[in-house]
Amino acid sequence: MTATPLPEQIEAHRDRMWRRDEDLRVESAIDAERFIADVGFANTLTDTRRAGPSLYIAVCGRRDVSLPRNVQKDEETRLTWYLKDEVMRRGRVYYAKLAGGRSMFVAPRLISHFAAVWMPRRKDEPEALSVPAQRVLKVLRREHELATGDLRAESGVTERTVFTRALDELQRQMKVIPQDVIYQPFSYIWMLAEDRFAEELRKRVARKTALREIARAYLAGAGMTLLGETARASGLSRVEAGSGNHQLVDEGFAMRIKQGIYALASSSKTG
Repeated sequence: MTATPLPEQIEAHRDRMWRRDEDLRVESAIDAERFIADVGFANTLTDTRRAGPSLYIAVCGRRDVSLPRNVQKDEETRLTWYLKDEVMRRGRVYYAKLAGGRSMFVAPRLISHFAAVWMPRRKDEPEALSVPAQRVLKVLRREHELATGDLRAESGVTERTVFTRALDELQRQMKVIPQDVIYQPFSYIWMLAEDRFAEELRKRVARKTALREIARAYLAGAGMTLLGETARASGLSRVEAGSGNHQLVDEGFAMRIKQGIYALASSSKTG
């Protein structure tokens, strides 16, 4: 994840918060939901090469995790995908492809903050969304939920690559989420994010506040952030992540070690 070694006490903090410990590993959908609630947001199937907490790492329950070449035959990868689908169905945490097209989970307490950064208001959709994305969204606002094939046909966006890009765009902008998956034949069932998370997405949060709370969630779980780490983990730009971290220093939640490096103010000397 980084060439710079972290103090052992920070690694131990991450072991606990990110479930990188055999005794804390995630084994059920309820475990996964508790993990996501603790860290605020997490990647789905990433290993130690990607910054931030990950459901896959939490399932493995150890620090040094690398995705195998043949994921189909790997038990930990299969369990991660099974839990991802179960958590998605249960609908207690937000799941979609968010910033950078990465599949991520977001705890309910942070949904309004992520939306403040990435979700355009309805009146701004004609400028913010591509025409194919607007067509897909219009259909879902009428039907509320549809399988992938039906949504493609109803929207008239029949070219597969264009349709896929439109769905990815709508997920990044927090308009559409997958709510279920069917395996035979394989298909996601899509719905409006506002239908499942109406209360969270109605809540208005100032962008500055959102940056602070996203940075807070990451630092609380990481214990210490290295240069650019908050941005890489969350999908924020470095300027946005810096703004969030600066606010945490101002309120006394974080301390600045040196440029771009922050630690929890409650932690002891980090070495």
